[in-house]
Amino acid sequence: MTISRRTRVNWVLDAAVFISALSAGLSGIYFLGFPSGGFQGGRNLLYGTTILFDRQMWSDMHTWGSVALIIAITIHLAYHWSWVKSISRKLFNSFSQSRTGMSRGGKVNMLVNLAIGISFLLTALTGIYFLFTPSGGYQGGANPMWDPGFLFSRTMWDAIHTWAGVAMIVAAMFHFIIHWRWIKNVTGGFFGPLINPSAGKHQRRPDVEGSQI
Repeated sequence: MTISRRTRVNWVLDAAVFISALSAGLSGIYFLGFPSGGFQGGRNLLYGTTILFDRQMWSDMHTWGSVALIIAITIHLAYHWSWVKSISRKLFNSFSQSRTGMSRGGKVNMLVNLAIGISFLLTALTGIYFLFTPSGGYQGGANPMWDPGFLFSRTMWDAIHTWAGVAMIVAAMFHFIIHWRWIKNVTGGFFGPLINPSAGKHQRRPDVEGSQI
């Protein structure tokens, strides 16, 4: 199976997004299940729960996995910018015209991508807020930047970050399911020759492009 250079680049970018999203998403689920509210270790008995890693490791995974995700998606968008503009025009036409010229599957894909885009933007912006206003130290004392009250209270920033993150995970799962055939085919073509070099000599298939993801 032959794979074009562009498809290989797409796969590498998608893999970078997936790995960083996995780190940020799993650590986010950990904090959703074991929040920091309440007296740590007292009324909040779940605060110090260890699942594979301690809380500090999960925190580092969430922080740097999220930073990597923002960078990976920024590069991903830059590489697919022409596709983004095309989809944006179709989205605009869907509001201004009764017909969009898109198939039902294309409309579903567009809506899922839109949901991912909006939820990612909210999650990233609120995440950057928490990156620059950390909760370490005595809240409001040794750490005067704990709650600067920029636009919203820290509680509101946290709520937006949490539920936008949940929405992004759900939308990303639908995105993964929709493009599963592309992922399976390209991944097989990407690693197939490495696993079984002789297979590529006997089987030559058309290049696998599939849909943009």
